[in-house]
Parts: sequence; structure tokens; C-alpha cells
Amino acid sequence: MVTYHQEHTAAWTAYFVDRGHPGARPLAAGVEGAVYWLDEGLVAKVWSGRPPAGLDLTRQVYADIARHPLPFRTPEILTVEEHEGVVVTYERELTGAPFRAEAGGAAAERRIPSRETDALLTVLRSLATVPGTEPMRRLRVQGDDRPLWRGHTRFPAALAALVERATARHGALLATHVPGLTGRVSRTVEALRALGDTPVTVVHGDLVPPNIHVDGEGRPVAVLDFGFFTTAGDPAFEAAVTAAVWDMYGPHAAEHTAALTRLFAAELGHDPEVLALYRAAYAMTTYDLFATDGSDGHFRWCAAILNRGAAGPGA
Repeated sequence: MVTYHQEHTAAWTAYFVDRGHPGARPLAAGVEGAVYWLDEGLVAKVWSGRPPAGLDLTRQVYADIARHPLPFRTPEILTVEEHEGVVVTYERELTGAPFRAEAGGAAAERRIPSRETDALLTVLRSLATVPGTEPMRRLRVQGDDRPLWRGHTRFPAALAALVERATARHGALLATHVPGLTGRVSRTVEALRALGDTPVTVVHGDLVPPNIHVDGEGRPVAVLDFGFFTTAGDPAFEAAVTAAVWDMYGPHAAEHTAALTRLFAAELGHDPEVLALYRAAYAMTTYDLFATDGSDGHFRWCAAILNRGAAGPGA
């Protein structure tokens, strides 16, 4: 396997050199394929299998985001080609370094560094300027069987329907860890449907530390890995989820979530009760996405979120 990988890398490097990129070199490799640096600002991804069926839709969503003047870069698929049956996508290079290499954890400091809170506010404010588009509405949240917005014209109603579908998947298991789950779900759904009209902007949905790249001064230079919960929706949902997932498993995780929630409410003008409601909805819709037997950390984290307090308005 190692020899094959090396030969494959050499062949693709030569291919890109022949295509007019003399500086082509391997950059990274993952489950989906290998990435090669081609030129300043340009990389190529060689897919190890067929790309997702929604690649064209993803490309549209990326383009919808990239056409807006943001203070950081976002993914953009520039061209797509096929070579000897293998799909190659040419994409915008995303530079910088992640705040932390792994999602979920945080430094041991009780107080979140100002460089992190400043960067988060910059990202949230900036993404909230990108209008939600029809391609964004056609995206599916991971684990679901249909576009989030199908049959709905309002984000809170679409999210309420997702809560019902998601808790029907493995709700019995979740109920063994969350007392009174049935009533909690009903109140959450009712509260979501009772929300008034909200702004509709792009929602990244997974702003964990590895997905925000910064320069040496701590300024955001790239936001990447859209897709886990990407949609068009209320920017308050983005803020609520970000406050919760920025530090999921650190020694002061609950305090950090509370501090970020207060900060986002004060600086971005979001209702704290709505943030709590959206946080509960996120837990109810993602609890089983990494394991269906309750054995993983994300499941336990979602259960803890639901057990820590009421599910927002109407709870």
C-alpha cells in the first residue's frame, strides 16, 4: 500500500507539472483523496473515488459565499476535470494555521483568550453578511434524508421538523441519558415553531477551532470545512452552536460555553433564550451522527447539553 501511494503521488505530481504547474507538490492526503499545491492560491484535489453526488451543489454554495467580500477566504471549486476516470477539482488555496488541530478541546485557561473571542466575532459578523441562497436551502444536514428546507419557508420551522426526524432515529437511546426527553423535544419543537421571522444568511454550522485558520497575529484568514450542518438560516443559530462547540471537552467547557453565549448575545444582539433553544435543537439533531449506540463523546456531550438546562422559550 505504501509503495502504491508513493507511485501514485509521483504520477500525479508529474501530471500537474505537465499541465503547466512546475512547482506542483503533494500537500495533504485524506479519506476523500490527495491534495496538491500547484501555484500561489491554487491547489488540486485528486479524488480517491467518485466525489459526493452533491459536488455540483457544493460548488454552487461555495461560489455563493466566495462572491462576497469577506475578511477571510472560504473554499471555492474553480474547475472540475476528469483524468483517466479520476475526478480532479481545482480549488482556492486556504492558508493560515488552525487555532487548534483537534475539534472539541481547548487550552486549560479558565478565561478564553481575547484573540479567540475577537476572531470568533469577526467570523460570525462576516458570515452573517452573506445572504442565504437557494443552493444553500437545498443542502442536507449530515444524517438527514432530505434538504433541510424542503416543504418549509422559515428556518425555525425547518429546524423543528429536523428535530422531530432526528429524535425519531435513536430517541429511545437518548432518553436513557436525558430524563423527560419526550417532553423536552415537544417543548423545543413548539418553541421553534413559535419564533418569528428571522434573518436568513449562510450558516457554516461547525465553527470548531480546526475550521478557522488565522495568521501570526491571530486574525482569521480562512474558514473551511463547510458541510456538516451548512445551510441557510438564522445567524443566531450559528452563534449558539459556535458558543457550544468551540470548547466541547476541555476542563472549563461549560464555563466557556456560557461565556461565549453571553458575549454573542451582547455583541451580536441575539436573545439569550433563543441561543439556548438553538443549542438544544443542535444537540437533538446531531447526537447520533458519530455512533448510534451512545458510545462516543459527541453523544455524551449532547446529552449533557440537554441535561444542563431548559430548552429555551416554552420549555
